[in-house]
Amino acid sequence: MARWQVRRGTMQAELRGFPGHSVWHKATTTTTTTTTKSNGSKLNTTSNSSGVHPSQTNGSYSHFGTFPRRRPVHKDFLAGTLIGPLLSQDHACGTSEAAQLEQRLRSLGCELVTLRSRLPPSLHHSAPAAPQHTPTNNTNATSSTTTTAAATATTATTTAPANGNNPSSHNTPSSINTNSTASTNNSTTNNNKNSSHGTYSNSNSPQLPPNYPLGSRTPTPGSSDAQITPNNSTLADPHNASQSFLADGVVVRGGGMAGGAQELEDLIHLAGPLTEDAVLKTLHARFCQGHYFTNVGPILLSVNPYHELGNALTLTSTRAAPQSPHLLRVVHEAVRQQSETGYPQAIILSGASGSGKTYTSMLLLRQLFDVAGGGPETDAFKHLAAAFTVLRSLGSAKTGSNSESSRIGHFIEVQVTDGALYRTKIHCYFLDQTRVVRPLPDEKNYHIFYQMLAGLTQDERAKLHLEGHNVRTLRYLSEGDVRQDEAEDARRFESWKACLGVLGIPFLDVVRVLAAVLLLGNVTFIEGQGLEVDIQGGSHELKSVAALLGVSSASLYRGLTTRTHNVRGQLVKSMCDANMSNMTRDALAKALYCRTVATIVRRANSLKRLGSTSGTLSSDSNESVHHQAEVASQHASTVGTAGSKASKSMSVLNNAVKHATDGFIGILDMFGFEDPKPSHLEHLCINLCAETMQHFYNTHIFKSSIESCREEGITCEVEVDYVDNVPCIDLISSLRTGLLSMLDVEGSVRGTPESYIQKVKVQHKGNARLYEPKANHSRSFGIHHFASRVVYDASDFLDTNRDIISDDLVCAFHKQSCNFGFATHLFGSELKALFSQEPVPRGVSFRISPTSHTDLQNGDEPVSTLTQDFHTRLDNLLRTLVHAKPHFIRCIRSNGSEKTNVFDRATVIKQIRALQVLETVNLMAGGYPHRMRFKTFNMRYRLLAPFKKLRRIEDKTVDDCKLILEYFVRSLEDISKSSTVAIQWALGKRHIFLSEGARQQLEMLRIETRHRAATLIQAVWRGWHFRRRWPTLKRNLELRARSRTVRPRPQPIAGTPPPDVMDRCDQKTIQQTCSLFGLDLERPPPVPPSRSYTITGNHKMGYPQTRLMKMNFPEDGGGETVLMKGESVVVIGASPRRGHLLVDHQGHSVHVPFQYMELKPSAQPGVNI
Repeated sequence: MARWQVRRGTMQAELRGFPGHSVWHKATTTTTTTTTKSNGSKLNTTSNSSGVHPSQTNGSYSHFGTFPRRRPVHKDFLAGTLIGPLLSQDHACGTSEAAQLEQRLRSLGCELVTLRSRLPPSLHHSAPAAPQHTPTNNTNATSSTTTTAAATATTATTTAPANGNNPSSHNTPSSINTNSTASTNNSTTNNNKNSSHGTYSNSNSPQLPPNYPLGSRTPTPGSSDAQITPNNSTLADPHNASQSFLADGVVVRGGGMAGGAQELEDLIHLAGPLTEDAVLKTLHARFCQGHYFTNVGPILLSVNPYHELGNALTLTSTRAAPQSPHLLRVVHEAVRQQSETGYPQAIILSGASGSGKTYTSMLLLRQLFDVAGGGPETDAFKHLAAAFTVLRSLGSAKTGSNSESSRIGHFIEVQVTDGALYRTKIHCYFLDQTRVVRPLPDEKNYHIFYQMLAGLTQDERAKLHLEGHNVRTLRYLSEGDVRQDEAEDARRFESWKACLGVLGIPFLDVVRVLAAVLLLGNVTFIEGQGLEVDIQGGSHELKSVAALLGVSSASLYRGLTTRTHNVRGQLVKSMCDANMSNMTRDALAKALYCRTVATIVRRANSLKRLGSTSGTLSSDSNESVHHQAEVASQHASTVGTAGSKASKSMSVLNNAVKHATDGFIGILDMFGFEDPKPSHLEHLCINLCAETMQHFYNTHIFKSSIESCREEGITCEVEVDYVDNVPCIDLISSLRTGLLSMLDVEGSVRGTPESYIQKVKVQHKGNARLYEPKANHSRSFGIHHFASRVVYDASDFLDTNRDIISDDLVCAFHKQSCNFGFATHLFGSELKALFSQEPVPRGVSFRISPTSHTDLQNGDEPVSTLTQDFHTRLDNLLRTLVHAKPHFIRCIRSNGSEKTNVFDRATVIKQIRALQVLETVNLMAGGYPHRMRFKTFNMRYRLLAPFKKLRRIEDKTVDDCKLILEYFVRSLEDISKSSTVAIQWALGKRHIFLSEGARQQLEMLRIETRHRAATLIQAVWRGWHFRRRWPTLKRNLELRARSRTVRPRPQPIAGTPPPDVMDRCDQKTIQQTCSLFGLDLERPPPVPPSRSYTITGNHKMGYPQTRLMKMNFPEDGGGETVLMKGESVVVIGASPRRGHLLVDHQGHSVHVPFQYMELKPSAQPGVNI
């Protein structure tokens, strides 16, 4: 049996060449931890941490990094002076508690450094007024003193070594070093001293403002850095009336939390200590104000308020949803970066099941079409909306925690070139096959079955053999929740039926297969009198299934109850018992459903968009078009560079290839973490996917930033203590000892669930991530995931993982014996491989779900199991994401019972800890999460410096960056007074490192500078253009003034030649014609009255009408009456002016062009025409 492999080396090579990602280090590193004794002395502890996988040899590279594996820590502590009681004898009675307290102290020091960086320079060495605790014994008093000393010593600035000790000091120029100590005079002295030790200074460059607030951090020699700390922060004071006490007794400024929490759109601007409670209160305040999106720097948090519980979560059902400016900014940023760099972009949504990922992805896709795709009226959007309507019904189901749970993961790949969308592709990841035949007791099967039963007509029911059947009489549906909203299901079924027609898929073909799946559940085999098995209740259901699938009932019965075996080259047929026959029946039902979904996805991807060069696309492939073109481009760029002409021609070729396969913008909506009871193999794979996405987030946000600073000699005071979930991923998916690998081995030797669990417990006896549940069941085990603990029932692990269907059943659908072409098409690849040689059947097996492998069998077994195929597809997805620039959206569910506008603090705080929101806020507020190449920084922000002072040559790029930063400091004099976030940067060997506050201010200054420049350019051009036209305009005004009393002659129609003199009618003919038709030359006929109605679709709508203003009227606002965009107005009738409507506004009638208004979406009375 072919085995899957974790291709870590390939992933490392790809990450190593990816700009913006860290370079992978050796797996063994030395970590130095600085702790503090009670007397204030420092103790350096050196530890050797290894991240090498047991299967790897020495000297190999580790894919999962070099940091020690830290146990998860609950950061519910708040202030250093309040941790004294935690070190009492009751809390530190064991080794685990002591280790946890040490971990909390380390994290506390990190938070205190962040708080210290927000204080003004004059308060850096002053102790805050802390609440006094009355110790109950001497131990508590000593612990409190020790904790305070440790917290104070942790925040002390580390003395840097002398110049020359840093390896980067010889080639890294220093930047603006702004250091401060206890007073401003000392700060100025330190700056002068640093200037004598290589600090950048230039007499021709602008100097710092004299009263500019200087930072508090001493930069390490050799790694130039600067920090600007605003001086408007104040310490928490017990006597301040604007403060409020949190639930745990910590003082937080009222201005930062209670007063303006709902207006705080970015959590990095939180005032006071950065704690979980502060983050939670801010999210709660914004939630109560209806603000469900909050930024953490470039990362977006989305809290699901459950406003639309009945929403089908499709592009069509979300058209009335309000557009979020936060999501629009994410889309604009992705389109901008893709158009400027040509690099792929990926918007990654992650969170627990029910947190609103699918709803948010639909909003993102709509806004992406609005920005780059021409809007919802294009054919591409309508086709994609129809595809999602069909797939949502087929791929969503009700679970215990989510009534609209997506059981199919989606990666929507949108190909964009020159800022315009031209092709979309949907990658689907289908896992939950067992739900088709055995839903959990409190859950439902897939929505399409309930919608079909509610929406079929009586004639259609008769054709599909479903007369007399309902949810309670069909076994595949009655085992789960049988409650149903028939009216809503019937409405959705009509939409689903119409969307199938848009995709060009025959409706009857699909529902025949779905009806056959439902009726298969009622075919129950029991032991018979002889060798053959009998069918309980007669063979009526089996005949109905056979008729729907276009095969004979005899051939279907043989396929379900017989099995061909190859014994030493001899074919032997055997009869299956009742249990095996029922398992084969369930396998056929799952195969029909999975392959129908895959066929619809392939059809949805087969539409040729405008400008597309590809034909039918398969949903089984996860390789990106951009990735394939990138490989070709890299190969082309290494050939033929000997001469300048060849180099130029290859450059043109590479640009052409890049333009032809421009980078995509992907929207990833994968499975969310869930804990159903009981949990099966599919849920283990779903949670593995959630663990992998969490590790991808940790790598890009935390690990990449930390390792980049370490490589380039940048010292950052804020050390983010994030929880690495690599041990859990290794436990599940490592190459030899992982749970999935051991499951494959156990399946190959025909093991049992008990033997599998026993081997797992022996192999991972000391693994902290694996635990034994309280109910000591021989077939269950528990895993400590990043979100929570989950207990898995391994009773069906082996059968589910085998995922096979016999060739005895597949050959029944060959075109010679099956007259239903759609059913034959579902098994097309298998039938082609099966009938390529004789005899048929010959005892081989195929996968239930369609596989992407070209070789369908390896001997008499499929080439892969369910877990192997899923891991391969997940690996291919990660390869695509590695080559893209990620944009993260972290989704949070507001409560666990899907109640509208209910914010459950316990549920939210659990997700905040799992998603490591607090650690992200700490990094964004006080670390260096962004890095840019010097050349890239220079190209983007050089407009902030005077044009004449920039060198603009390759060798002087670093000098230009320093000049830009100097003018950036001067521009921040007024801005920093109203900001509470530290603005800092550092110059490394190859990159410039920026804090999130510095990046935001740079972007704001860049936008303001570009806006001023654009305004100036427009003003100059308009002045020149008007002066050029003024002579002609003046002449026309004078002529118009002279001829005001004379009626102007109407201008002839453009392009119409004057009539010939000979063709003109004489006066007599004109009079005869007028008398014939009853016309009077002196009085022309009146203009016919305007109609008293308007036509919308197929309805006549009379007046008055309520309409919405699409734009301001008048546009310049110069008139007396101003109708604003979005204002609701009342149209009382048609205007005598052509193309105008009469609007009643504040008692006045206004003539408004009809293009300025649109009908309200609400239904208005009308008459069919």
